[in-house]
Amino acid sequence: MLHLEPMTRLKFRLPALHWQILIAMLLAIAVGLWAPREIGPVKIVAVLDFLGTLFLRALQMLVVPLILTSVISSLAKAAGGSHAGRLGWKTALYYCSTGLLAILTALIVTNIVKPGAVAPEVSEALIAAAKIDASSTAAQLSSHGAPEMAGIFLRMVPENVFAAFTRNADMLSILFFAILVGLFSARLPENRRQPFAEWWGTFFDVMMEITHWVLRFAPIGIFGLIGETVLTTGVAFLGPVAKFAFCVLIALFIHMALTLSVVLRLFGSSPRAHFKAMSPALLTAFSSASSAATLPVTMDCLKNRGVSERVRGFFLPVGANINTDGTALYECAAALFIAQIYGIEITPAVQFTVVLLALLTSVGVAGVPAASLVAIVIILNAINLPLEAIGLILATDRILDMARTSVNVYGDSVGAVAIAKSEGETLVER
Repeated sequence: MLHLEPMTRLKFRLPALHWQILIAMLLAIAVGLWAPREIGPVKIVAVLDFLGTLFLRALQMLVVPLILTSVISSLAKAAGGSHAGRLGWKTALYYCSTGLLAILTALIVTNIVKPGAVAPEVSEALIAAAKIDASSTAAQLSSHGAPEMAGIFLRMVPENVFAAFTRNADMLSILFFAILVGLFSARLPENRRQPFAEWWGTFFDVMMEITHWVLRFAPIGIFGLIGETVLTTGVAFLGPVAKFAFCVLIALFIHMALTLSVVLRLFGSSPRAHFKAMSPALLTAFSSASSAATLPVTMDCLKNRGVSERVRGFFLPVGANINTDGTALYECAAALFIAQIYGIEITPAVQFTVVLLALLTSVGVAGVPAASLVAIVIILNAINLPLEAIGLILATDRILDMARTSVNVYGDSVGAVAIAKSEGETLVER
């Protein structure tokens, strides 16, 4: 009689999260390019939009409590104001330095490539098209101008902090309030500060547990986001607009692969190990085009790298709102491209104006898709270009928004590593 051994149970392990996301993106592109728009009564684009929107809503649900709990708990856990002050000046120095380097990269690449230097007849056709394509956008943004710079600082101080919690556009004011609470809680007597810090730290831990659960569905959500974008708009770049898109992508790549890698090397960290660790956050940022929505994923990736909660909790929420290297780079390139199309002489004075405004306006740009269009309006007004010129860049804005958001998130993560290293922390380098 034969004796049959029990069948060994096969263990199936899912690939790592970043591989799941990458596979989902490739499948989404295939579906977007070749799938029919409708199968019977089912509209494919509606299904994809539902999946992507549901995932984004789940991430956005976490953003406000994550910012609030992480900033307050990290500052409250500091023994005194000196730690927060030290982190603050290091953070400001990093933002200004990398932001300026990103803008100068865009300035150099755009002046070399000259994407807007075209024949007069081509320029006239593009301008005519822009006036048609951008009419609604110009109407919506016509109220924004140079006074918006003052508005950026006014929005930092909320009239009603509880109302600010309900509006995603008020992230800067929520961040300002959280920093104030954290800083002043650190001044409480130890017997009162410690329970306060522990409560907010526990709240933060709960939010991170929810974040881990939401991230399990990231491949499905990203499949919907990418699939809907490709199915609706396609990916066609033609003529000068394609040249402009290529110019921006090259500048973003240089900043990410060269400038930020040098920063990592200066602080004794491996660019290769860091890029590998940040892959899930980068893919999420690329697909969602939102630094704020990617914040939970970025925090999780840096936790795996060994960056302390104190540094993560302070630096990342701040960075998601004001450290926007990719956006500043894009604003500079877009303004110069439009000036070239309109045949405006780009004098050193004009270039200095563009660089300065790109650096300042990028600070107030919220980490949500397409928010940089408002900042570009300020720059266009400053160099006397019509608002409808924004239509020249709308065709490629979604793809470039995805790319520059990835650079924004990567810049945040590099800054967190640099600050952690400067604080004497030992990170995972593999």
